[in-house]
Amino acid sequence: MNVVSTSLPGVFVIEPTVFGDHRGFFMESYNRKAFAKYDLDRDWVQDNHSRSSLAVLRGLHYQLDRPQAKLVRAVVGSVFDVVVDIRCGSPTFGQWFGAELSAQNQRQLYAPRGMAHGFVVLSDVAEFLYKVDDFHAPDEERSIAWDDPGIGIQWPIPDGIEPILSPKDTDCPRLNEMPADQLPLYRPSL
Repeated sequence: MNVVSTSLPGVFVIEPTVFGDHRGFFMESYNRKAFAKYDLDRDWVQDNHSRSSLAVLRGLHYQLDRPQAKLVRAVVGSVFDVVVDIRCGSPTFGQWFGAELSAQNQRQLYAPRGMAHGFVVLSDVAEFLYKVDDFHAPDEERSIAWDDPGIGIQWPIPDGIEPILSPKDTDCPRLNEMPADQLPLYRPSL
């Protein structure tokens, strides 16, 4: 397993070791001991699986008082996955990192607690898996505008294609419109 640091401290791209031959491939998508070597082991409590069509954009989501670390990957198709540091007091507050995750490249992305997360589907269809270290808490859900110009995410959506959003993602506040008490605090150890 190769763990690659990104421009956001605490966010990592994980490249698993893949053993392939004419029959297919085998890889460990998660191994507690291997992840613990990089201090990325968490008490994962929930696995989620979504299926989406081309240009579906989900995000930017986070949970306020019950933040979640996430380990994400695409097992069918391809997505552009994004994390935004929205932790008050963080030296990288408002900055984002994005990476293509696909069934072909088999990369994973680890995001610590306190990050907003989203992705857009780049293939005809994508199936996306993610582990989280706290349960889904609907009362704690918050969203930031996916197209916030203050963040400036460069979504690789082809020209002429409009992103497909859920109703909850269509009218979200910009990061600079969020009151500080609606954003997570920077806690370097999480």
